[in-house]
Amino acid sequence: MKDILGSALLDYYQGNNAEDIITETNISEEDVLPLSYFFRGFAEMPALEQKALELSFGKVLDVGCGAGSHSLYLQKKGLEVSSIDISEGAVEVCKLRGVKNVKKQALLEVKNQTFDTILVLMNGTGIFQNLENVSKYLQHLKSLLAVNGQILIDSSDLQYMYDEGEDGGIWIPGDSYYGELEFSMKYKGESSEVFEWLYLDERIFEEACLSNSLNFEIVARGENFDYLARLTVV
Repeated sequence: MKDILGSALLDYYQGNNAEDIITETNISEEDVLPLSYFFRGFAEMPALEQKALELSFGKVLDVGCGAGSHSLYLQKKGLEVSSIDISEGAVEVCKLRGVKNVKKQALLEVKNQTFDTILVLMNGTGIFQNLENVSKYLQHLKSLLAVNGQILIDSSDLQYMYDEGEDGGIWIPGDSYYGELEFSMKYKGESSEVFEWLYLDERIFEEACLSNSLNFEIVARGENFDYLARLTVV
């Protein structure tokens, strides 16, 4: 796959005439994703991300680390952080910014290790791709938890993006779950392949966790139907 995000992050960090990324989904028009957002400090982060970083302890796995802002903050706190991303360019930016332990790796490829805190932020449930994959990812995340470990993951309920009918229900095209989206990104005339990205409402997420022997706890809520959940082993 084209590394649209990685190319953009490298350009921004190296001052190579970077442009903001344009995102689009099957339920929304084009939107601008400012590259500066990936390089924000703690004070500029959304409250949910700040809360997740404050709750982090012990040995940490930062999943989908992007430009490394979360990892760098936790490193400065003295925590041992392992950072992973599937974007080669993002990994290179992390190294240039001083992230100590970062590699190009998918979550499902991480094995034979355990962590006290696993961070999956910036709509972390997106990596599940669709409802069918949720249990597979939850079981894998659970296998990576140390005793008394925690998974800190955020998501949003997208009901507000759909039209409401007279009966209070929402109008959803097709027969898919309303949080299953198809995403694409554009940067400097290049377009990414379309990829699946999942947003989970609290009820379905909690049910999925319970069916996989994980406790589900909301630890913070945002202003845009978003929330931060902490998952622990039952």
